[in-house]
Amino acid sequence: MRKRILLLEDEQAIADTLLYVLRTDGFEVRHARLVSEALEALHGEPPDLAILDVGVPDGNGFDVCRAIRKTSDLPIVFLTARSEEIDRILGLELGADDYVSKPFSPREVCARVRAILRRSAPGRAAAPAQAAAATTEGSPLQLDEASQRIRCGGLPLALTRYEYLLLATLMRRPQRIFSRRELMDLVWGDAPDSSERTVDAHVKLVRAKLRERGVAADLIQTHRNMGYSIQI
Repeated sequence: MRKRILLLEDEQAIADTLLYVLRTDGFEVRHARLVSEALEALHGEPPDLAILDVGVPDGNGFDVCRAIRKTSDLPIVFLTARSEEIDRILGLELGADDYVSKPFSPREVCARVRAILRRSAPGRAAAPAQAAAATTEGSPLQLDEASQRIRCGGLPLALTRYEYLLLATLMRRPQRIFSRRELMDLVWGDAPDSSERTVDAHVKLVRAKLRERGVAADLIQTHRNMGYSIQI
């Protein structure tokens, strides 16, 4: 079954190129030029991933991302001409899985889409080195490597790709302090344009989701000038 992609992009030349590459690669793509059109598309047959341009005439991709995150952990990729770090951080804090700055290679975007969908697919087999489940007796969290899910109190946490990878990395080595650079290499190795502030933004997001489940905020500990660890 073909994966469905929602593309929000108001520049027709860019949209035409992406539509051609994505459809040639086997995706079913619905194109929206406005935020209103993208929101309408979300209420129809839900996509498997959304590619959102930040700047469109009636709003921005951040608005669509916020609407999605109210009800879904749908994978999201941002496209934008803005290269400032603050915009990347804002997109990631809202729950985006990836961020591509214009100009970009359409083939690269397609490759990133495929990588995100592979990582977010339920039941995908874990790498042999990560096959064992990481669970400590009495811990509120359980890491299921086979299904790439983290459960809290027996129920799955709604995590984006990078949130899952970050929390899973910490859980595999409880009490070990990971520096931001180590986490960048282990979690964001395929996103070289990310910065160490990305780690801080994702830790903040994961902590917030854990608090919603009644987990103590200090489960993930900050070690000044050193990095982060998880105490489970």
